[in-house]
Amino acid sequence: MFLWIILAILTAAVAAVFLVTLARGSRPAVDDRAGEIAVYRDQLTELERDRGLGLISAQDAEYAKAEIGRRLIAVAGDADKDADCPAPRGGLTATGAVMTALVPAVGLSLYLLLGSPQLPDQPLEARLANPGNNMALLVAKAERHLAENPKDGAGWDLLAPIYFRSMRLADAELAYRNAIRFLGPSPERLSGLGETLVAGTDGIVTEDARLAFEESVRLEPGNPRARFYVALGLEQSGRRDEARAAFEAIAKDSPSDAPWMELVQQHIASTGGTPQATTNAAPGGPTSDDMAAAEDMPEGDRQDMIRGMVESLAARLEGDPNNLEGWLRLVRSYSVLGDKEKAAEALKTGLKTFPAEGDEGRQLIALAREIGIAAEGVTQ
Repeated sequence: MFLWIILAILTAAVAAVFLVTLARGSRPAVDDRAGEIAVYRDQLTELERDRGLGLISAQDAEYAKAEIGRRLIAVAGDADKDADCPAPRGGLTATGAVMTALVPAVGLSLYLLLGSPQLPDQPLEARLANPGNNMALLVAKAERHLAENPKDGAGWDLLAPIYFRSMRLADAELAYRNAIRFLGPSPERLSGLGETLVAGTDGIVTEDARLAFEESVRLEPGNPRARFYVALGLEQSGRRDEARAAFEAIAKDSPSDAPWMELVQQHIASTGGTPQATTNAAPGGPTSDDMAAAEDMPEGDRQDMIRGMVESLAARLEGDPNNLEGWLRLVRSYSVLGDKEKAAEALKTGLKTFPAEGDEGRQLIALAREIGIAAEGVTQ
């Protein structure tokens, strides 16, 4: 509670030092010219004495006398110039004193008027005890609790997805592994661990991630999220036939209007299969039939046709953004057209409707990683 008093004292001390310095002013420069003139005159006197004693020849004496005289004249000229210049003003002026005292006085007055100097300090202990809605303090409180109780699986289970959404991937992996170790494996924990590992490798399903997803599928066979990553891992490893079969199995077991169907159908096509039309495809976007029809058109006309349909889709989504398939199609369409900037902008806009922490948002993030785009502000 005395912090403001300490700061006021420090400010006053600095101001006092400044005022004392101004009061002393700048000392007049010592006139060294007179000393130099005296030295040169002494040299002339000694030169005449040495000449009279025969210690120096007349010719050398004249040379030395001329040089000393030249220096004497130069120094004397400088001394005359210094005498003509006004002496520097020193001392404390009224303006300087007022300005020096005004700044801390105004600052202290404003603090007393607008601040709350009477409130006691709130140390970290008190803030952690009452974090309110401050997520950083909530996380700090949980971390402090886990530092004292490292075997609290529920605490690790709580922090793991928060770390993941904050892209603290190393912390998220540790939290998921500790939650699994102390609470046991569950489909959500295993899928979370797998997605954390995939995020840490820029969308590559590593061996550890694949094992986590497979275990999640074993515990919950109908989990499309884990099944998708298992199939994606097969595709990335070059096992196209197995990957296609896995994606087709997901499509077969999923409702035709499932939000992940568009992405699954795209992977079926990319692995050599025949995608099925989805019932909730976004109106106005280029369909597979549209793309096939455009193949026989001249390059410029084909690009204009596709871009026109993409822009139509973007306009429809602006009026009705609650269409995940539309955003997936729009992001991929911009990517196919080579417009990565618009693809990233579409991704960011879609994530406003489907947040990154939800299943729909995860599909958008997965697509973004697959086609190599990123959006500023995405935390997952």
